[in-house]
Amino acid sequence: MPTPGGAAARPDPALNEQIVDTLELIFGKHPGFRPAHAKGVLYQGMFTPARTAATLSRAPHLQGSPTPVTVRFSDATGIPQIPDADPNASPHGLAIRFHLAKGAEADIVAHSFNGFPVATAQEFLEFLRALAASGPDAPAPPPIATFLASHPAAARFVAPKPVPTSFASESYYAVNAFRFTNREGKSRYGRYQIHPIAGEQHLDAGTAASLAPNFLFDELARRVTGGPVQLRLVVQLAAEGDPVADASRTWPDDRPTMELGTLSITKPVADSDAAQRKLIFDPTHLADGIEASGDPLLPVRSEVYAISYRRRNQK
Repeated sequence: MPTPGGAAARPDPALNEQIVDTLELIFGKHPGFRPAHAKGVLYQGMFTPARTAATLSRAPHLQGSPTPVTVRFSDATGIPQIPDADPNASPHGLAIRFHLAKGAEADIVAHSFNGFPVATAQEFLEFLRALAASGPDAPAPPPIATFLASHPAAARFVAPKPVPTSFASESYYAVNAFRFTNREGKSRYGRYQIHPIAGEQHLDAGTAASLAPNFLFDELARRVTGGPVQLRLVVQLAAEGDPVADASRTWPDDRPTMELGTLSITKPVADSDAAQRKLIFDPTHLADGIEASGDPLLPVRSEVYAISYRRRNQK
């Protein structure tokens, strides 16, 4: 069996506030915007489950009928005006909300890097503080260099990444693992992956540097007028001994994947800026048949997103 983490500890409210405070210290305060992945846009579409999906989970959106979705594409950092080709704009984000029957909802929150820099909230705060303390006047070596030297997953996370030609030509990975249970009561652990049906495509550095600051957002708006933007939703399944409660430890590429279905993104949400300000995508917002894995980062992410929501909607 994969290695579960047990019940996750309750988040530390003070630590979660400090995480948001430090993000705002790094990127500045931008009222009305998220402290991370501030620059984003909302689209509408449909999710059509694959026939195999119901064998993994009894979740209602995996049983056969299409489900309406709202998705948010975004750039990294808390800077709303960051150019799309800026190295700090990666990993790009993709969040998905499934609109279920009777007003129920379920979310997936993913980004365009397979993994996370650290395993715990305390480590994440240390990572952010090292970044905040590594400005032009920092001592040598800067604190972030010292941190990365002892955290190889964080070093991989911050390494330069190629710029995609489109939000629709990038793959996205959920940070945490989840426990999927089908109608027969059989459970498997897995991590979501979202892959472009058109295939991954990236730019060389010279071409990326020559593009307009909002080229990814502009390209997506043009692309969707020509027909639905389609992405495959799959789950990478854990094998014997794979850790399911440590987001910094990814699983080997040879682990099998199961098709869950196709996302067809069809049109932008009206007044996207105002709509996304009021919307929380929360990875613990789950449907029956999908459970948290015991990863201690999951409740922390949920509370950090709630703090972000309260702050950006303050009058």
